[in-house]
Amino acid sequence: MSTADFEKLGTLFLGYELPNPAHNTTDTTSPHTQQTPLLYDSRDLTTHAVIAGMTGSGKTGLGIALLEEAAIDGIPAICIDPKGDLGNLLLTFPNLEPADFEPWVDPQEASRLGLQPAEYARQTAGTWLQGLADWQQTPARIRRLRDAADALIYTPAGSAGLPLTVLKSFAPPAHTELNDPEILRQHIQAAAAGLLALLQIDADPVSSREFILLSSIFESAWNSGQTLTLETLIRSIQQPPFDRIGFLELEACYPQADRFKLAMRLNNLVASPGFAAWLHGEPLNIDRLLFSPGGKPRLAIISIAHLSDEERMFFVTMLLNELLAWMRRQSGTTSLRALLYMDEVFGYFPPVGNPPSKQPMLTLLKQARAFGLGIVLATQNPVDLDYKGLANCGTWFLGRLQTERDKARVLDGLEGAAGASGAAFSRSQMDQLLSSLGKRMFVVNNVHDSGPVLLQTRWTLSWLRGPLSRTQIERLMQPIITHHTETTAPDCRQRLTTAAAAAQQPGQSATSDTGRPLLPPEIPELFLPAAPAHDTAEFRPALLGQASLHFVDRKLGLDVWDQITLIHPAAETLPANPWDQAEEWDEAGFSPDTTAPADTHTPFRQPPAELARKRAFSAWTTALKNHLYSTRRLTVLSCPAADLSSEPGESESRFRIRLRQKVRETRDLAAEKLRRKYAARLQTLEGRLARAADRIEKQQAQQSGKRLSAAVSFGTTVLSALLGRRALTAASVSRAGSTIRSASAAAEKAGDVRNAEEQHQLLQQQYDELQHELEAELQQVTAAHDADLLPLEQHQIPPRKADIVINGVSLLWLPFDSSGNPAF
Repeated sequence: MSTADFEKLGTLFLGYELPNPAHNTTDTTSPHTQQTPLLYDSRDLTTHAVIAGMTGSGKTGLGIALLEEAAIDGIPAICIDPKGDLGNLLLTFPNLEPADFEPWVDPQEASRLGLQPAEYARQTAGTWLQGLADWQQTPARIRRLRDAADALIYTPAGSAGLPLTVLKSFAPPAHTELNDPEILRQHIQAAAAGLLALLQIDADPVSSREFILLSSIFESAWNSGQTLTLETLIRSIQQPPFDRIGFLELEACYPQADRFKLAMRLNNLVASPGFAAWLHGEPLNIDRLLFSPGGKPRLAIISIAHLSDEERMFFVTMLLNELLAWMRRQSGTTSLRALLYMDEVFGYFPPVGNPPSKQPMLTLLKQARAFGLGIVLATQNPVDLDYKGLANCGTWFLGRLQTERDKARVLDGLEGAAGASGAAFSRSQMDQLLSSLGKRMFVVNNVHDSGPVLLQTRWTLSWLRGPLSRTQIERLMQPIITHHTETTAPDCRQRLTTAAAAAQQPGQSATSDTGRPLLPPEIPELFLPAAPAHDTAEFRPALLGQASLHFVDRKLGLDVWDQITLIHPAAETLPANPWDQAEEWDEAGFSPDTTAPADTHTPFRQPPAELARKRAFSAWTTALKNHLYSTRRLTVLSCPAADLSSEPGESESRFRIRLRQKVRETRDLAAEKLRRKYAARLQTLEGRLARAADRIEKQQAQQSGKRLSAAVSFGTTVLSALLGRRALTAASVSRAGSTIRSASAAAEKAGDVRNAEEQHQLLQQQYDELQHELEAELQQVTAAHDADLLPLEQHQIPPRKADIVINGVSLLWLPFDSSGNPAF
């Protein structure tokens, strides 16, 4: 059974299971002493995990190995990287050539070893190749990792990697979240607390008047559907849109002079030279972090090592709340959908105190399981974590700990996790295991398994170079950033800007000093308001068409209405059918005003003569209906094999993401069915093994003992790939093997062993048959659950002509700034 079989089955190869030192004194430092792979069920990550270990324990290597395995299985991850180690996930070299390593080796380290960088790179490449071979991995797995997921480094408020911003605006939550008081309150508190953390102001929800004021401003704006920018927020602090807080007058709670000081403090932060970096970059969007525009999973490594403590707290808080909002938009699932990995959680989830990041992290740990979102938290200081919150974590990977206090805190947390899940827990046994650990050795305590096991972590596919500097991140990401920029599709505002520039005739004035044109009253006029913090230098005319389309297909179970908005920027004249060249507004938030803006000094571009004729609007209305019927099609994708169809407006890449998730769920159910089937058969074999062991002990047969022990080891190695440690099977076989070995040691004076040998041969045959059956069924499961190989059918659904409703054809005034860019 190859690693490719394990990968397709949703199991993560983390290393080898080691014998319990309490029952075996064999040296466990070499992977060759025990060839039973520890294959971790990816579904177990939906109940979250903790990785704890002191510096040098191998904690980072284990975390990277886990992320690699998840990526190979098609699981995307958002990785918060406070130290710079996770950038090593980009150092994957399928060819393992010295030239691949040389740009990244440390010249000083090479010098200390008396080597030139080129020679050091050659030795490193050889070491990595041999390390993979020792752990039964090949460079082909590195290629599979790179093909399975894209690794990107993001640097919020930085330019070394892909920049991210969360401060361009504070947009209201989704409509469903606005209607849920608890969810809305969490959004409000997170936004207020995160911003105050950036200002280094206490954010106590009860006693901090700054927190209460900002929370009230966010609540008022979001309930009105308003997006707050930093500029409008500063103005709202000075002049809030309310005159009471609670039952008291605003001036009594927070006098105007004090509010002005808070506004000045925020304004000074915004005006500071270093703050400008926060305003650049792509908006924080969880879907874009997890998947590429083409639907390929991503390992989104968010490096925050360059930020101050206050900036880190602010960003992590905002990220966790965005992740919460994204999570609640997903459907429920029992399979793993995505991961959040935090390389060092110290300071963000403390046992005492209530930093802004603590509440959203606790909410994720409590609720994310139902949505298939796994949380993995790593730390070298378990004593500094809220162990009551970590009781929600089902798997603990425990390496060497620095102090007895750390060990005691870990034992408390494990005891709490066991109590919450109803699993058995032996504090003394765990204490003994923790005391026996060496480097790259971890105790794995999984509430889904029968008991703790010892793990020696595998060799990582990525080269563990160590923390990456800003310069190295920039060098790694430069070609990716260039490609990322080139492949970003323009939004509707950019398309309208291009169309408006094309509509500008040579020699036509870029601006107009005229006021609003006088048009007949029957000409419908609408005014698109300028976005906050944008100044309108000019209004330009455009033709606007709005319609409702009805798409029906009974075979696909489709019956949906779609709203469409078309805009054609007007030049001196309009074409015969302007709808053929119109741009579609495909974003939310299109809400033009029916009245002109109050500022009467803003110039208006003179519209074409046709836009002043009522008959032209009647003709355009008919033309719009004909245009929509002849050109508009609703594309629906379906996968009959998975009984799944795309949703209206869903792209092929997004549909494939949903398809992969459904196939993964089906695969996991099929694997679970196999587990149950073979677990029952294995229990029968265990009974026979126990009886054979009794007979061998009675007959004191040394040779039979050796051969039977080998058969037990062989069988459990193969079956562990599927069965894991879900039941008492592995422990029972281990006890049987221990009994056999004990009998062998006392069997030097062996007698007649014929009956024992016959029994051994029968057991060996049964193991062989079970192995062959298992491998055959595994191949069937893996072949039937590859979503990328499932064919898709495309259906083009026309709108019902009789149901096309033209909601309006109007003259639309678009605001532009002095540079000719859209101000909407």
